[in-house]
Amino acid sequence: MNPAKRRTVIAGNWKMNFTPAQAREFIANVTPLVAGKDNCDIIFCAPYVTIAAAMEAAEGTNIKIGAENVHFAPKGAYTGEVSAEMLRAIGVEYVIVGHSERRQYFAETDETVNLRTKAALAAGMKVILCLGEVKEQRLAGITDEVVGMQTKLDLAGISAEELKNVIIAYEPVWAIGTGLTATPEQAEETCAVIRNVLADLYGAEVAETVTIQYGGSMNDANAAELLAKPNVDGGLIGGASLVPEKFAAIVNAAQ
Repeated sequence: MNPAKRRTVIAGNWKMNFTPAQAREFIANVTPLVAGKDNCDIIFCAPYVTIAAAMEAAEGTNIKIGAENVHFAPKGAYTGEVSAEMLRAIGVEYVIVGHSERRQYFAETDETVNLRTKAALAAGMKVILCLGEVKEQRLAGITDEVVGMQTKLDLAGISAEELKNVIIAYEPVWAIGTGLTATPEQAEETCAVIRNVLADLYGAEVAETVTIQYGGSMNDANAAELLAKPNVDGGLIGGASLVPEKFAAIVNAAQ
């Protein structure tokens, strides 16, 4: 982390977990564990049907509630989708875009990720933009090329001013939900690659202000070592974000 230059962000991605009642209970349990931990932003991204309950439970706390995805069209015949305007209407501030599970299971591409990012930014939301390589690409030694290309394509047409509202989450796909974790050295190396690409696109000064999280089985046991790296500015947390004590331990590591 480099808190002198950029904000540390610890965000939980609940994925397809928690009913509204379960979300309220979780927020009630985690709130006292993270109260006063102001050295980082704390966010939980919730399923659409749970957002309102989570926001109500988090009111008056240091916890923000976000969404897990957003469509790129303002409205129309897109059954099952939710627009940026709809999310903003209920007060959503943050949204995850381009998560590997969306790319893998729902055929999202860099083109649609770029469109979703633009739509969310235009609506005044902050985007947690996910990118990362699969196992075969890591083994082939082309991680840098893959994440560099994703960074360029996903941010195509996005200005330096808009980039102020983008958080990048480096998520090696091979480490998501597998129990595997990139070593702190691997995480640092690839986050630095992403920052170098940002410097090429926007200039070094702008690149130094962008928060780059690590995602991919970050948990209470490995968070401190990962967050100690200068280019790892937080985490996008999956499984550990479902357990108050584990998530709070990660927040503590960010202090």
